[in-house]
Amino acid sequence: MRAGYLIGGRVQGVGFRWWTARHAGSLGVAGTVRNLPDGSVEVMLVGEPQAVRQMRIDLEDGPRFARVDGIAEIPCTLDADTIGFSIL
Repeated sequence: MRAGYLIGGRVQGVGFRWWTARHAGSLGVAGTVRNLPDGSVEVMLVGEPQAVRQMRIDLEDGPRFARVDGIAEIPCTLDADTIGFSIL
C-alpha cells in the first residue's frame, strides 16, 4: 500500500520528522518525510496495508511536543518497491 499525507499544525521544530522515521521503521513502513516551506510536513509511506493504516492513525498524535491540526491525503510519489525510510 502507498499513501501520502500533508500534516499541518505545530509540526516543525518539534522532532516530527525524526519521530516519523523511527516510528515507521518500528512498523516496517518505508518512505520519506520532509518539512515544507509553509510549515507543514509531507509524509510518503509504502508498506503492508495494516502498517500504513496504523502509521496514519499514529501521525494524528505525532511526538510529544507536536500539535497536529489536520492531515490531508495527497498522492504518493514513491515506487511500490521503496525500501527504507529517509528524512529529506
